[in-house]
Amino acid sequence: MKKLTLPLSVAALALIGGTAALADSHGNKKGPDANGDGVVTSAEAGTHADAMFARMDANGDGVLNSEDRAMKRAERFAKADTNGDGELSQSEMTAAREARQAERAERRETRRAQRSERRAGKQAERFARLDTDGSGGVSQAELEAGRAMAKEKRGERGARKGRRGGNRMERMLRRADTNGDNAISRAEFDTAMTARFARADANSDGQITREERQAVRAEMREQRQERRGQRRQERSGI
Repeated sequence: MKKLTLPLSVAALALIGGTAALADSHGNKKGPDANGDGVVTSAEAGTHADAMFARMDANGDGVLNSEDRAMKRAERFAKADTNGDGELSQSEMTAAREARQAERAERRETRRAQRSERRAGKQAERFARLDTDGSGGVSQAELEAGRAMAKEKRGERGARKGRRGGNRMERMLRRADTNGDNAISRAEFDTAMTARFARADANSDGQITREERQAVRAEMREQRQERRGQRRQERSGI
């Protein structure tokens, strides 16, 4: 199952607004929110899923399997083998490694800038919610009211979390390969992505808002932490 988890989880993250993104013809990174309005519609998710599948289906046979991964590895080797002699010299390997490091650094910087922008936006939104009379300042009464509201919302999130339980992402991944052939067909891919979109679309309005994406990411982080805890327990023999 591990072989199937990687490509499918990347696509799932992309559909809910994760870090995965595709490059357009000019090399610009684009996520599923095509118009940048903070909402991923079902149409945008479908278009992005098409592009993701096409990118991962390296040999174009309509199936994601080990052959695609082998072809991707061959493509990376050919790109690093700049003189085309079928071997990688030390200088070619160094250049390829430095190029990967530069790309990762660029992605990290982009993510940092995006996080900073989101934090600034959230802070402005929080202040506006607290400043209920629009005076441009927050009184003690408004501050206390805001704290009470935040406490109530935390209680609601805890109740929802208790009802959900389990690891939905892992169950979705296990179900994706419905015929058990260790490959994901386009039909299986589409079915899994449609189900994932529906789960993220909490109010079933055909679009995933920024808040809904944040809720899904928070859930996935929690699941990862649970898996790490389980692995630690297994290693320690508990």
